[in-house]
Amino acid sequence: MEEESPVQDTKSRKWNKKQKDGEDLLEVPEGWKEPTFSKADNPHGLLAESSFATLFPKYREKYLRECWPLVKNVLGDQGIKAELDAAEGSMTVSSTRKTWDPYMIIRARDLIKLLARSVPYEQAVRILEDDVACDIIKIGALLRNKERFVKRRQRLIGPNGSTLKAIELLTSCYVLVQGNTVAAIGPFKGLSDVRKIVEDTMKNIHPIYNIKTLMIKKELAKDPTLRTESWDRFLPKFKSKNISKRKQPKKKKFKKDYTPFPPPQPESKVDKELATGEYFLKASQKKSRIQLEKKEKQKEVTEKRKKKREESFKPPAELTPVPKKQKTNDNVDVEALKKKIKKAKRRMGEQSTTT
Repeated sequence: MEEESPVQDTKSRKWNKKQKDGEDLLEVPEGWKEPTFSKADNPHGLLAESSFATLFPKYREKYLRECWPLVKNVLGDQGIKAELDAAEGSMTVSSTRKTWDPYMIIRARDLIKLLARSVPYEQAVRILEDDVACDIIKIGALLRNKERFVKRRQRLIGPNGSTLKAIELLTSCYVLVQGNTVAAIGPFKGLSDVRKIVEDTMKNIHPIYNIKTLMIKKELAKDPTLRTESWDRFLPKFKSKNISKRKQPKKKKFKKDYTPFPPPQPESKVDKELATGEYFLKASQKKSRIQLEKKEKQKEVTEKRKKKREESFKPPAELTPVPKKQKTNDNVDVEALKKKIKKAKRRMGEQSTTT
């Protein structure tokens, strides 16, 4: 066995320390940006050539013809050839010997995809930047009912596009709802949020719930003390309140808990007679016992009937009249009474004189 050198031993110890301190490996300093890939990094270009092509609808032909010179110039600076075939209705991008960035052909492919999905040129060109990506979410196959699909797609846009504008502001992405797809352009984190909102909306979860959580997360991210803590206690928990329109039965049958053991065997007539002692009685004794039981039942029935008949002869309870409380006024105005008496006397005197 060969012994390990002291240099290798120290290296392994350092590596183990780094593995234990996972924070050192995952920490990214604030404001750090990946250095851009320039022509000096790959002066010799690419050896192999690759190309991508996409079809576009007929109504996009006029717009693409207008903006195609701009697309050609932008991609020509990166050493990529772009072709527009109006007869076939297709766009093709291919790398050349002058192409120095190997990933630029993928970005060019995404550019023509976005242009085919009715994204304006001003927004689609942003895909050529390093920190920008795109996502085309297919929503056509998520719902079978066409009316329901149209309603939920409109819910995603909102009145006068207000919901879509709120999603764009919170995720810092450009979102376009067109036909059976939703095209989004922006940072990677924002694209994942947009996809979640779109898929949840198609699953009958209103986008306002996801928008509310994003707004709370945005405010929490400003506080440096809460960055390392869990935000579950701050985020709202929405419960679905979908009540089925189907009429529920009056008597619901609940499934019993499964047990591997069979149910107990029911007692036979002989077992019951043995338990009560009837099995050992004679036939005459059994008959007399049955007759006694019948008579007892008859007595109970007759007593119940008598009680019912007697109830009909009972007089109903009389309602006692409640005496009305007379208003008593202890505070008597003596002077007012004297004036009234004087007036009455005067009237009496006037009447006597007239007669």
